[in-house]
Amino acid sequence: MLAAGVGGQSERLAGHRRKMAVESRVTQEEIKKEPEKPIDREKTCPLLLRVFTTNNGRHHRMDEFSRGNVPSSELQIYTWMDATLKELTSLVKEVYPEARKKGTHFNFAIVFTDPKRPGYRVKEIGSTMSGRKGTDDSMTLQSQKFQIGDYLDIAITPPNRAPPTSGRMRPY
Repeated sequence: MLAAGVGGQSERLAGHRRKMAVESRVTQEEIKKEPEKPIDREKTCPLLLRVFTTNNGRHHRMDEFSRGNVPSSELQIYTWMDATLKELTSLVKEVYPEARKKGTHFNFAIVFTDPKRPGYRVKEIGSTMSGRKGTDDSMTLQSQKFQIGDYLDIAITPPNRAPPTSGRMRPY
């Protein structure tokens, strides 16, 4: 009798633990749904964003980031995690006057180290276009899970050439 009573009690405890785990997951999901908190740029130190650009409409190859090397087309921008793709586009246009032409396409990707294997991976995050409003304009680095230390790769396509097709790019 005593053994059966103990067994029943442990089953109730196991059921209680399962319920607690489910409640914990719901709490985590609610946390993820919280909107981004605005960053006070007067009080928050900016981060150094290392940006690499191409003007052929294609992103850099991942082997160009291997063994401590990086592509030569580096821009260093001090910014914040709430920087939008449109804001970053305007900073790039300050450095590259030819990218100011209406219709120039900017395709953004985050380049990050792969924790599972050596080397880098790339994640396309959105695109903008000079002189036109787009759906990705207000996207922020923070919303795309950018981490300090990641690189930003921007494939710039002049207005007279169609950008390479990709799952993330949309016509405006």
